[in-house]
Amino acid sequence: MTTSTSLTPTRRWAALGVLVGAMLLLAIDGTVLYLAVPSLTRDLAPSATQILWIGDIYSFALAGLLVTMGTLADRVGRKRLLLGGATAFGLASLLAAFAPSAEALIAARLLLGVAGATIMPSTLSIIRSLFPDQAERTRAIAIWSGASAGGIALGPLVGGALLERFWWGSVFLINVPVVLVLVIVGSRLIPESRDPDPGRFDLWSSALSMATVVPLVYAVKHAVGSGLDVVTLGCLLAGTLAGVLFVRRQRVLTSPMIDVELFRNPAFSGAVTANFVSIFALAGLLFFFSQYLQLDQGLGPFAAGLAELPASLASLAAAGVVGVSLARLGAGRAVAVGLLTAAVGLVMIALSVGDHSVLWLCAALVPIGLGIGLALTLTVDAVVTAVQPDKAGSASAVSETAYELGVATGIAILGSVMTLVYRASLDLPDAVGAAPPAVRDSLAAALTTVPADSAIGVHARDAFTQAIQTTSLVAAAITVLAAVVAWRTIPSRTADDASA
Repeated sequence: MTTSTSLTPTRRWAALGVLVGAMLLLAIDGTVLYLAVPSLTRDLAPSATQILWIGDIYSFALAGLLVTMGTLADRVGRKRLLLGGATAFGLASLLAAFAPSAEALIAARLLLGVAGATIMPSTLSIIRSLFPDQAERTRAIAIWSGASAGGIALGPLVGGALLERFWWGSVFLINVPVVLVLVIVGSRLIPESRDPDPGRFDLWSSALSMATVVPLVYAVKHAVGSGLDVVTLGCLLAGTLAGVLFVRRQRVLTSPMIDVELFRNPAFSGAVTANFVSIFALAGLLFFFSQYLQLDQGLGPFAAGLAELPASLASLAAAGVVGVSLARLGAGRAVAVGLLTAAVGLVMIALSVGDHSVLWLCAALVPIGLGIGLALTLTVDAVVTAVQPDKAGSASAVSETAYELGVATGIAILGSVMTLVYRASLDLPDAVGAAPPAVRDSLAAALTTVPADSAIGVHARDAFTQAIQTTSLVAAAITVLAAVVAWRTIPSRTADDASA
């Protein structure tokens, strides 16, 4: 087996390029569909709940399986799982591209998430084994993190460019040639690595990890549409119970999927929390912001994607300042500053929608992208360096589960807040006449039944603007709380402290 120490620096960094490409593909695919919501609504007529499922079922599947797949990668080989998962991802993309109904598209997105779950843990754990040197690894993780956050913001741009010329299925079809390149080049450049003593694979732990994540997230989604009913309470109870059983089982196993004792370390827990909130805010923002630019501001898909590009560029630029921030502030303070910077951007969004130009909205995305990119890089580095390299897959799974839960719950919770505020703000005067039922479902559905400049259309757009303002402030408040947690829990040892 090729080891990281036997690789030339050129091959290590070239292999990193392949891994970053795989991560970029997954991140883009998580948000590439955002700008397709209006055209999807016209062609497939999904309900508001189905729109949310189309947006986040991909991340739910990823989050539910990451712990299992991260542990599996340590056993069967990270390169093998990465390349096999990439192949499956390409095939699932074909199914999504030609889905004939909303239900079929949701199912295809589910398969994409399952395939993606085999790719994601391998990328970060291979980086952990490729770069044993701490300084090199931090730079490599900064590039990886930039692709993670930047890909989320690049998704709408890629989707917009495709939607200008092709039908909505093209946003999935573009995955196929990318996957082919990844598989061919990756098979030559990436070395194989695995845990030499992984222990027995525990199916019960795998089942319990999924039984914890899926019901809890579904409970949030169901509560929005149906309130606090028996289904919501049942899912909350089932997910909580499965989580308790999962933790108890990990404590008694000789080879647990996750070393739950790591969470007793405040620095580790704080890093995971900050990692989760970083992506929660960014994914939730872009999901409704993409719709606002098209449905309220009247931009085309590609123009809307360009308007969101500053967030992507800023998140990539964070890789250039992470070293300076870490040296001068220490990890904890640097993460906190990153999250507070993102919170400022979210407040700027709330103050800008409805009253300012699109250019001002683009400027508000810069602190969001920069702050999220900085926080994500440092929290991922803190998580993956907490364990020995042989356990990199399971540690990566913890970080990436937080990442994907952030994407899924960011869309589910902030999207649900958007829907609730929209419906509560939709106070239609009697003078405008009876509104079609679709108007109260979502703005996308409303504008398929009434003209945007009609009295009902104007009221629906005003309600949507109020919903964005409220949701942005909610996201900002959550981000500020995470900044406080990071400041208080993650150590902030600086270069000056180390030399003292």
